[in-house]
Amino acid sequence: MKTLFYALVTLLAMDCGSSQNMASPAVEPITVKDSKDAFTDAERIGDMMNYLASNDMKGRDAGTEGIELAATYIENYLKSYGVKPYFQTYRDTLSNFTKPAYNIVGIVEGNDPSLKNEFIVIGAHYDHIGIIKMENGDAIANGANDNASGTTTVLEFARYFGTHKTNKRSLIFALFSAEEKGLLGSKHLAKELKEQGLNLYTMLNFEMTGVPMKDKEYLMYLTGYEMSNLAEVSNAYAKEKLVGFLPTAKEYSLFKRSDNYAFHLELGVPSHTFSTFDFTNFNDYHKVGDEADKMDFEHMAHLVNKTIPVLEGIANAPTQEIKNK
Repeated sequence: MKTLFYALVTLLAMDCGSSQNMASPAVEPITVKDSKDAFTDAERIGDMMNYLASNDMKGRDAGTEGIELAATYIENYLKSYGVKPYFQTYRDTLSNFTKPAYNIVGIVEGNDPSLKNEFIVIGAHYDHIGIIKMENGDAIANGANDNASGTTTVLEFARYFGTHKTNKRSLIFALFSAEEKGLLGSKHLAKELKEQGLNLYTMLNFEMTGVPMKDKEYLMYLTGYEMSNLAEVSNAYAKEKLVGFLPTAKEYSLFKRSDNYAFHLELGVPSHTFSTFDFTNFNDYHKVGDEADKMDFEHMAHLVNKTIPVLEGIANAPTQEIKNK
């Protein structure tokens, strides 16, 4: 979240230390564990996160060799689990960035002859800020929480629907590049889909889902909470209060600060970001300390497993339930 920087400066006193040599996570894992037959688990999430946030990626800066490794990983993951390219290939070159940069876009076509012509975008940005100022011998901003966590979350959703094919509406899985350069990847794709005349129902974005919130009665908050009834619809399918309202998100206009916003502007559909970063539970935003060993993989797996029925319900409802207010 490039545009969160100034908000964070005013709100947080951040730890400047590196986490390269930490032996254990900096956050306590949540106590909730899913059943053995749950779709995903902490071990699988951890493997994905440890790769996407590894030093080999060199901080996944848009247009660099490091993010190329991440792009290839995402392409192969989608292909392995039955998610087809949305365009001729998975890669869609950005038209609004000077260096070669790509969104990775796949699709699972809906299984209903009528509803498959309605589309849902499920997205996250996979880029980060690359090499930054050296701190304690480390200059790689690995971007585990921002946003390898959201990327991993969306890839697991893609794996579920790619293998189960339970969706009546068509699902577009979009991993955006150049978010950190000004939301460029999502702006590019939203413009393309508008030009295609795509019948987009809603856009659901996932950002910084790597650590749990404390003392909250909900698992995730929703940016732009009051702008649609998405929270109400989500909680109905979850059969619990999965999604809530975070006052700080409204105070800092987070609705406009992530990849959902371009779809709101271009296509006017309900477009929101789900997140668990609440400005108090993570101190390494845009720092070298944003490492995989500080993420809570049990929490991340729980979030994926709890959200799948929500996505399935939204994809399969006979009418479009989510409405702008």
